[in-house]
Amino acid sequence: MPPTPPTWLTEACERVVSSGARPDEVHADASALGTAAAAGSLTVADTVDALLQAAAAHWLATAAPEASAAGLDLLTRLRKVTAAVLDGYHRSAHDEADQRDRDRAAFVDDLLAPHTDPGRLAAGAQRYGIRLSGQHTVIVARVPASDGNLVHTLDETLAARFGGANILTTARDGELICVCAGGLRGVPAELARHLQSSLSTGWQVAVGRTHHGLSGLATSLDEARNALHLADRLGFSAPVLHASDLLVFPVLLRDRDAITDLVTTVLGPLTGARGGAQPYLDTLAALFDNEGNHTATARQLHISVRAVTYRLDRIHTLTGYHPGEPTQRFTLHTAVLGARLLGWPA
Repeated sequence: MPPTPPTWLTEACERVVSSGARPDEVHADASALGTAAAAGSLTVADTVDALLQAAAAHWLATAAPEASAAGLDLLTRLRKVTAAVLDGYHRSAHDEADQRDRDRAAFVDDLLAPHTDPGRLAAGAQRYGIRLSGQHTVIVARVPASDGNLVHTLDETLAARFGGANILTTARDGELICVCAGGLRGVPAELARHLQSSLSTGWQVAVGRTHHGLSGLATSLDEARNALHLADRLGFSAPVLHASDLLVFPVLLRDRDAITDLVTTVLGPLTGARGGAQPYLDTLAALFDNEGNHTATARQLHISVRAVTYRLDRIHTLTGYHPGEPTQRFTLHTAVLGARLLGWPA
């Protein structure tokens, strides 16, 4: 049986059941009771059971003695039957929701697979409003835990904002995957806003480039995931990353010998400095992150501006390069990024 209802609910149910007011007034009181129950996080089953208990108590107090026992027995059986009906109803609704989630996840798996059968996808594409021949962008959100309620909330919110035929959001491989129609603006920012509201920290969003057709979906997914991977390796903490902004890094990685030569040639002399190369690498990285601002660099590194200036002068002395020289800044910046990619000097 359901747990004993709180006192306020019992008293409210008794007032509704025993009220001698007009039907419209009783209806208003019952509606207010339902609102209060929902605000108090009570289930429908608990609220209905409290009403039936109030009805049983009212019957016992007002019915004739010869009818009270039979009526009370009827109401008791009605409570049990109602509880069973509600249990079956909610279980069926839960199972149906789970099946919808499984169907959606299976469709997204097929949709994002690098090699898939277009014919098999046609029915699902029509159901979810996906144009297989159109342009799409895939957004990947890395979150601390894939909460089913979070996925449903995001899917409903984004669909309401951008249209159900333009957005498909699901959980896949421990990530949140959002497929949106190509050219649709504002989706990454809206997704980030809701993740910030729900999770505060521990999340990051990456946006693949827009591509055409089925193969383009898999490509956009790979680009978004690679952007998250690069963010880990390079220490990028921006909440939203765009694969289009990171195209230089795959170029660097394609020729490992060339980037290794650049790093060791430009930054190699720093290994002979007192304390090793790492403090100078950190200084350069912070300087580039802060667009050359010495004060912001010092604040990020928790050192003085004078210490930043000293380190930059030492870098110039040891390597012959200075980030203040326009012709040398790009070489130094590229070498620092290459060092991050290679894990140099560790």
